[in-house]
Amino acid sequence: MSERGEITPPLARSTLDRAAHRRTDPGWLAQAWAGARVLVLDVEAGGRALVRTDTPVPALVLVEADGLPPALATEAMFLGVEPDGVPVFCVHTTLAAVPETRPAHLREIGHLLGDRDAGLFTTALALTNWHLRHLYHPITGAPTRTDEAGWSRVDAGGERVWPRTDPAMIVLVHDGVDGVDGRCLLGNNATWPSAEGRRRFSCLAGYVEPGESAEAAVLREVREEVGVPVADIAYAGSQAWPFPGSLMLGFLATADPAHPLRVDPVEIAHARWFSRQEIGLALAGRAVDVGDDARLLLPPPSSIALFLIHRWFDGHC
Repeated sequence: MSERGEITPPLARSTLDRAAHRRTDPGWLAQAWAGARVLVLDVEAGGRALVRTDTPVPALVLVEADGLPPALATEAMFLGVEPDGVPVFCVHTTLAAVPETRPAHLREIGHLLGDRDAGLFTTALALTNWHLRHLYHPITGAPTRTDEAGWSRVDAGGERVWPRTDPAMIVLVHDGVDGVDGRCLLGNNATWPSAEGRRRFSCLAGYVEPGESAEAAVLREVREEVGVPVADIAYAGSQAWPFPGSLMLGFLATADPAHPLRVDPVEIAHARWFSRQEIGLALAGRAVDVGDDARLLLPPPSSIALFLIHRWFDGHC
């Protein structure tokens, strides 16, 4: 939920004006850097940033540009302009120790951040992960350098590449029944590490294939992963998932619980229907048995998967 009380995926919140027209204006960027706020990401530490520990809600620590080594300015990524008119950049360097702060990862704290910080951190990490994976041009094979204030990379011959995002669909399949007897279908991915005494179940998801619509991907992925046909596909929202560079397109859809489940063992280790009562217990931190002496573990709070589960649980279908 956003600061304004709206039902919004946790990493789909922002207050920043990206001011894209400034990315190709070297004079403006140089002047903007001089008075900018800067988010520091430590890529060696998995893209962590400093957050304050002396506030009720975690808050990103942004530093003044004039307190950073001048060499960082050449690789700085321009994120946009704050509502108060101050430009914001991101740089990659080792995090310096600051009293009453700690390093944190977006996956860990994204849902706890305010709208402004959630947008800054999500954008910075998504852009950073794209740069780290595009050090060479995909066509020429030549090394690339950062350009356009971090929003493109270019090789020595002028061939340019721009940031890319991989679209993926994620769907909460349910039976359309109101009340505690309503059920939703969740799966345990075969690649997820096992945790002693806990087994994570989440929404079904997969990448949108070339030439395919997001809705078609929902139909295909659910059929492939658990063998169930779905109907009433409804878009619910989207958010970036920069681990390393996806855009999660969230949907709700209905299916018949009487239809036999046929899991693809390469993708899904376990799949089952859960009642709204069981999901309510899990959301409250109470044990729900899923077999083999394991209890139900739901998706992490920063994920759109938990957002979709909440949408269904609260009756917003």
